[in-house]
Amino acid sequence: MTWTAPVVVRSGGAPNAPEPELLRGLLDWHRTTLLLKCAGLDGGQLARASVAGSNLSLLGLVRHLAKVERIWFRRRFRGEAVEMLYSTPEWKDADFEDLDPARAEAEYAQLLAEQEAARRAVEDAPLDATFVGADGKEISLRLVFVHMIGEYARHNGHADLIRQGVDGVTGA
Repeated sequence: MTWTAPVVVRSGGAPNAPEPELLRGLLDWHRTTLLLKCAGLDGGQLARASVAGSNLSLLGLVRHLAKVERIWFRRRFRGEAVEMLYSTPEWKDADFEDLDPARAEAEYAQLLAEQEAARRAVEDAPLDATFVGADGKEISLRLVFVHMIGEYARHNGHADLIRQGVDGVTGA
């Protein structure tokens, strides 16, 4: 039997919640939106770039966002010594380009695992908690949340276009 991305349910969050809950909820909403764009597709469909000349596919976005979750929440904010996912100095776009439809289920699971690890990495941290970035400047957890919401929002826009090109499905 061929694996297909499962159907997920997206919660609405709490639009008038205190800032920490609001940012966490909005990020989770965007995380689930990407999963909704993948729902019902098999590995071949997830790996398909629907725009000529583009390296963007839903599977590439899944891999990219797993990598970004790991970088911002675990490597940068928590300082965990975990390996990079997918990309290397020699192949920066490997997350988008080194695709194998047969690995789609495992890579989808990797994204879910990275999302959960990111939640755990910051569950008790205040938004004003900071770390020092590569440029020597202090970065707050608040900025990380805002950055990740923007990252997912931008890529969810890509996912809308990709999904429509793969099978005609539209909508959030």
